[in-house]
Amino acid sequence: MQHPALPSLALSPSPVAGRVWVAFSGGRDSTVLLHRLAQDPDVRARGLQAIHVHHGLQPQADAWAAHCETTCRALGVPLQVHRVHVDTSRGEGPEAAARRARHGAFASAMSPGDLLATAHHREDQAETFLLRALRASGPEGLAAMRPWRAFGPGWQWRPLLDTPRALLEAYADAHALRWIDDPSNESTAFDRNFLRHTVMPLLRQRWPHTDAAFARSAALSAAGADLLAQQDRALLARAATADPAALRVATLRSEDARARARALRRWIETLSLPPLPAQGVAQIEAQLLTARDDAQAEFAWQGAVVRRWRGLLHAERLRTALPGTWQATWDGNVPLTLPDGGTLALEGEGEPIAPRLRLTARRGGERIALPGRAHRHALKDVLQSCGVPPWERRQLPLLWQGDELWAAGDLVLSAGCDAWLRDRDRRLVWRRG
Repeated sequence: MQHPALPSLALSPSPVAGRVWVAFSGGRDSTVLLHRLAQDPDVRARGLQAIHVHHGLQPQADAWAAHCETTCRALGVPLQVHRVHVDTSRGEGPEAAARRARHGAFASAMSPGDLLATAHHREDQAETFLLRALRASGPEGLAAMRPWRAFGPGWQWRPLLDTPRALLEAYADAHALRWIDDPSNESTAFDRNFLRHTVMPLLRQRWPHTDAAFARSAALSAAGADLLAQQDRALLARAATADPAALRVATLRSEDARARARALRRWIETLSLPPLPAQGVAQIEAQLLTARDDAQAEFAWQGAVVRRWRGLLHAERLRTALPGTWQATWDGNVPLTLPDGGTLALEGEGEPIAPRLRLTARRGGERIALPGRAHRHALKDVLQSCGVPPWERRQLPLLWQGDELWAAGDLVLSAGCDAWLRDRDRRLVWRRG
């Protein structure tokens, strides 16, 4: 008598051959994924582990963790249980707060090159696409979930993203798998659950191919988003300077406004600054890109700022100026922490400074004797000729020996400072706050 073949699950390729962590909630989908990966000798050889996040939000949370331990023990897969605090004080909903806490736990367990395998499947992708569409997302948002993406110190891998839920259900039944059901998954108070239990069943009654169609639209959106990203990178390369945080205004203005808007958002993202607000690009267009070349226009948001100066856009985190009354003394033995969080240090081997240096903020009118020059120069003129932006000058610590200006940060060195450093093979290093 022939037995029907057990259903098999094909996995999408992983981005790297690193250790695999399974995000294991104990539910059906993650149980199927863990069981499937545990049958793969290659994944076993790379190092297979599971991680369960204990949110503490349900009375059964301890029992769920115990169930996960039992399941992993039976499969011979090491398990880590991470207890987290779900902080809802930031104004986000409980779903988002729990996801942030969960992702933090995942990232903390991973090492560089590790993969976090999550059990998202085709119906999850369809729901994500529809949620993004309802939020009026562009191509990147409508791309929904990717099969893999950078995550923490490694990667997130979704090996079942093209797999229908029905195939996961058949696999679980065929292998007699046991799982837990989270009652919160039934609450239609959450947007995704409302789509899953109310909207999607209605759509499938009329259009049985709903999930496949939405997933296909997500894939097409991803292809379009990738092409646009390639164009963004090309524009940023044309506008680039030696400083990654500065772009040429003339190059940006020569491009189509829509391409410019996309490139500006991507530029801000690459600098790890907060995303531009909804009207951010419009503000930069109106206030900075059309300003005079000698203007010092700026647009600030969420602790970040974009400024225009000398034909360039400069982006950075907002930094405070040194207090005008600030003073300190320093002998160079150990790095000095400045009021704005920056530091001054003497790097290299050698003797400490003697006599001690006095440090102040700029107050105006300072003059400095430069190497190879017969007379002193106004520090303001020197900084301008060196192209030091005005906002950086406000942070610049001045170092004095007696009444003589010894250095302005590490940007301008006096003849005496330059000679002292050369004689002792030392470097003066100013790191911005």
